[in-house]
Amino acid sequence: MSASSRDTNDFFDQLTNQVLALRVASHQRLRPLNNEQLNRRPGYDKWSVGQCLEHLNILSGYYLPLVKNRLKLAQARGSAARQSVRSGWLGRRFTSAARQDNDSDAVFRVPKQYAPTGVRLTGTVVEAFTRQLDELLRLLLLARQIDAGAVRVPNPLHPWLKLRLTDVLETLVAHYKRYVQQAEQALATNATKPT
Repeated sequence: MSASSRDTNDFFDQLTNQVLALRVASHQRLRPLNNEQLNRRPGYDKWSVGQCLEHLNILSGYYLPLVKNRLKLAQARGSAARQSVRSGWLGRRFTSAARQDNDSDAVFRVPKQYAPTGVRLTGTVVEAFTRQLDELLRLLLLARQIDAGAVRVPNPLHPWLKLRLTDVLETLVAHYKRYVQQAEQALATNATKPT
């Protein structure tokens, strides 16, 4: 199989395992945080733990309903899973950008619509994030049953730009991992700072 073609079960198993790991991390390390820990920024130009999660919640609010809608349409058309899933070149670029280090110049700037607005966030931001992860797990189970490479999902900022469902899911999971890692770095930085 080429780099853009992968076994369907392997692809969805890998994404599902990554989301499950994020859910465990959220439950064990982020859920116990108090409001001060959620809102303390490690630096002037850095996001707090809560802001990282709020960003992911906003992003999920745009993407997950689109994915759910496209899955329902594919199921209604009788789409069936194939042995392999494919990724497009543009989707691979988006996924690669989502995996970049947070300090890298190669990363896309966060559009204003996706930027966190909260400065005094509460534990509800963690609970909302956990619900988004649960929804993503449900969508991964549904996507496994259709030809996910044939389904196109419009970009919320540029609806004319439609990526393969496989690329959207992989980019979302990479993005989640990146910002949970950033949240954990903010937490670790704050733990070493004197109060």
